[in-house]
Amino acid sequence: MFKTRLLSGILLVIIALFTVITGGSILFAVLFIISMIGLTELYRVFDIRDKAPGICGYLFAAAYYALIYMKPLLPVKTDWFMLLFMAFLISMMAVLVFSFPKYRTEQILAAFFGVFYVAVMLSYIYQTRILPGGVFTVWLVFICSWGCDTCAYCVGMLIGRHKMAPKLSPKKSVEGGIGGIAGAALLGVLYALAINKWGNAGADVVSHAIIGAAGGAISQVGDLAASAIKRNHNIKDYGKLIPGHGGILDRFDSVIFTAPIIYYLAVLL
Repeated sequence: MFKTRLLSGILLVIIALFTVITGGSILFAVLFIISMIGLTELYRVFDIRDKAPGICGYLFAAAYYALIYMKPLLPVKTDWFMLLFMAFLISMMAVLVFSFPKYRTEQILAAFFGVFYVAVMLSYIYQTRILPGGVFTVWLVFICSWGCDTCAYCVGMLIGRHKMAPKLSPKKSVEGGIGGIAGAALLGVLYALAINKWGNAGADVVSHAIIGAAGGAISQVGDLAASAIKRNHNIKDYGKLIPGHGGILDRFDSVIFTAPIIYYLAVLL
């Protein structure tokens, strides 16, 4: 199992390096595919994968990505994204009404929630990449989420005593969570120093420390949120796409939350 997990992890890193460094249409296309797979995994949990609420969700997720891609060409006077999600909400209510009582309210809400939770949140990786200096900033998404996870695990194994969420994730500790945040902040500082030295990025070390700490904290919420959904529905993994890791949502649960936070902090700081 460890060997399988390690090899899968290495392959994921290679794919991430290639797509994120290349950026542009390749990164956009990969994120779109990942989002649709993740959406499928979530919809499977709520039994709407091949049903009207799920199909509606797929269509509007695709429309959202189309708007992201065409955003520079769209008239700025209209809030196209609000218009899209208003249409999505009305469509989901229409599905509920005209098929009543075929679908439960929770299934309709899950279809609407899934587009935000998976497609919208993950799209911020692409949106961060196209920011000025985004070629450097975008890596903070992965440094904060995966770096925090590694640091939290190590600190928790060494000195973890107090359970963070005993009923949800018994192995996670408060000490590990704090260690993860501190580790993500430190990694942010080291990353800033590295890109300043070898990439002439002019990155602010303090800002990167703040972004690292905030991203690390939020990534843990994302991790636990994904676990909570699984526990509520008595499933171990969202899928089996990535050997040793589970599905897209199992591997990107923390990234989903970290990506928009990094984007907005980068814009603000």
